[in-house]
Amino acid sequence: MSDSGDEGLPEGWAWATVGEVGGIDLGRQRHPDWHNGPEMRPYLRVANVFEDRIDTADLKEMDFSGVFDRYRLEPGDILLNEGQSPHLVGRPAIYRGEPVEVAFTNTLIRFRAGSGLLPEWALLVFRRHMHFGRFMREARITTNLAHLSAVRLKAVEFPVPPMAEQRRIADAFAARVAQLDSIERTLRHAQATLEQLETVVMATASTGLLGSPGPSVPAAPPPALGVIDGALPDTAPGWTWARLDEIAAVVSGVAKDSKKQDDSGLPEVPYLRAANAQRAQLDLSHVTRLRVPDKTLDKLRLRAGDVLMTEGGDRDKLGRGWIWEDQIEDCIHQNHLFRARVQEGATHPKLLSWYVNSAARRWFEVNGKQSVNLASISMSKVRKLPVPIPPSDPSSVQEEAVAVGERALRHMAVLSSRCREGIRHIAGLRRALLSEAFSGRLVPQNPDDEAAEFLLKRIRVEREDAEAERKAARRPARTKARQASAPAPPPHRDTPAVDGEQTALPMEFSS
Repeated sequence: MSDSGDEGLPEGWAWATVGEVGGIDLGRQRHPDWHNGPEMRPYLRVANVFEDRIDTADLKEMDFSGVFDRYRLEPGDILLNEGQSPHLVGRPAIYRGEPVEVAFTNTLIRFRAGSGLLPEWALLVFRRHMHFGRFMREARITTNLAHLSAVRLKAVEFPVPPMAEQRRIADAFAARVAQLDSIERTLRHAQATLEQLETVVMATASTGLLGSPGPSVPAAPPPALGVIDGALPDTAPGWTWARLDEIAAVVSGVAKDSKKQDDSGLPEVPYLRAANAQRAQLDLSHVTRLRVPDKTLDKLRLRAGDVLMTEGGDRDKLGRGWIWEDQIEDCIHQNHLFRARVQEGATHPKLLSWYVNSAARRWFEVNGKQSVNLASISMSKVRKLPVPIPPSDPSSVQEEAVAVGERALRHMAVLSSRCREGIRHIAGLRRALLSEAFSGRLVPQNPDDEAAEFLLKRIRVEREDAEAERKAARRPARTKARQASAPAPPPHRDTPAVDGEQTALPMEFSS
């Protein structure tokens, strides 16, 4: 379907603009003066509006004294995000009456369908415009955000089918999307279950229990050293516990020195940030560079087998990370990452990293400290992390534990990949359904339906009549206001003078 003109429209449809088929309004701007007041009401903002879903978990309130009726939402109103990332600008959702008595802010645009237009059809039009980049072409782009003005939205083209066909398409689309939503929920549940199983596999592999024929053995914790260990997991027979600094050298990374970045005499090397260290993997899609002295490079150059752990961030993400495998030459790490270099033969780096990313997650949470927005853990505490140690005599114990863990994790990685592919495929099917809905192929057309051009004529006449009524209603009010503000007329010369008032004397001229 084209963006304008009659070509590409199914028979019986007609083109209009958004402003021709409905009302467009911006919400109320937030202001400190309205944080408290006699008429506090909940309102929706961008954070509440998702595609065809309004999230009411975190509603804010402000004072709408004297203006609530202007901003009150009615069932069937469509809300579009005014400001959003470019590919999501104009993301629409339909308000279906929940929560009741709610308003909206100026981060949202409200579309109220006119007579002869189904709100469900308008929602489909706006979803199509969002998914196929139509709103993005109308938006004003700033840095990371796109803004869609109400004025430009009014001029965006709007395809109008016959009224009966709007209903058939909306119902058919809703039924098919419900099926896709059910499949997607199943895939996402499977994905979450696999993530939990991956954690279990890493925990049992790192303690020697995965594939072990023998019984588990209760942990004999290492001596207390000023940290909270809690209950340690059981291990396979022959495994013991040690503090991390007993089997590995733990160091912090380099802090960025802005002054050194202008010194062209210093080598510029890649360095890893906390954002590169994800749970049980490294994200190397974006690695920055830093100028450091040669001695810093020599001290912090990463080697294959180094285990990286995050120092700060969200509390449940403390300690996450993975193993360095020499992916980038002469790479170092920043001070928000700890590096543990395991002594040869003490344990396999993969076993240590699996443990850190699974069973030890609770230990990091308990021993971290929380500031206003971030959590962190000190290097002195990380050095005291209790870690499981495999038997030292047969190195095959380590190799077997790693091999069993890798096999299980590979199988789950394949299943997780299939789930992700399925979710992406469903997103593509939704886009295909939108294309079908606007091609006239989603449901059969009925030649007896009233053509949309007649529907649009009635809409235009109704809008013109409504506008004329508004102007007529405003005219007496303006006249009354002018009369109230006009100066009093001078007294008629035949009118007796009021006491204290000087009147003009008649002038006589003789011929």
